[in-house]
Amino acid sequence: MSRSAFKRWRAPLAWCALLLVLATGGEWFEALLRWSDPEARRVLYPQADLLTLLLRHLWVVAIASGLAVVLGVGAAILVTRPGGRDFLPLVAQAASMGQTFPPVAVLALAVPVLGFGTWPIIVALLLYGLLPIVRNTLAGLEGLDPGVEEAARGMGMGAAQRLWRVELPLAAPVILAGIRTSVTVNIATAALGATVGASNLGAPIIAGIINGNTAYILQGAVLIGLLALTVDSLFARLSRRG
Repeated sequence: MSRSAFKRWRAPLAWCALLLVLATGGEWFEALLRWSDPEARRVLYPQADLLTLLLRHLWVVAIASGLAVVLGVGAAILVTRPGGRDFLPLVAQAASMGQTFPPVAVLALAVPVLGFGTWPIIVALLLYGLLPIVRNTLAGLEGLDPGVEEAARGMGMGAAQRLWRVELPLAAPVILAGIRTSVTVNIATAALGATVGASNLGAPIIAGIINGNTAYILQGAVLIGLLALTVDSLFARLSRRG
């Protein structure tokens, strides 16, 4: 990596390095946690190592956010086409309802159907992450200058060409901002999955609350915060690219 490239990417790299150092930390990390809660009998979460929990947390968020992007962007594209405009209010309201419905309630309804574990939190994150993606995709596509589309049509571009070569590239910064908000919020919300048996960074937090162990809580909270900062700074870098 060149020096100029390193300068552009140093914020995401710095947050990622700090995240990995803490997730793989050994005795020095244990000593730091012991300082935060000197009365605790055990300060390192014993059920799974932090790096494993981090990777599981990231996997859950990636699956849910990937599905939300596909469904949210796809639905927004469909309802901004001439044949789907009648459904635009319905899609916007459905996405809003998904975020106003509490994730805990989604988990409670999903567990009897999907069982305990990872899938209920994926469903909750999917519903919770749709609104910013749908809203920003609609804003990006609807806010384009009509003259640009007319120029593309005058160049002989068909509907599909205009979408992929003109509309989506121009709307990309607004769409990316919605995805950034959705993913960042879901990183924190995913911790709720530990209440229904999902193994992620929420597990130390829940265990710490139950056992009155501040060190457990700090492990989960700090790593979730660093993961959110890493991903957010990555999106910030991508949005400034070019």
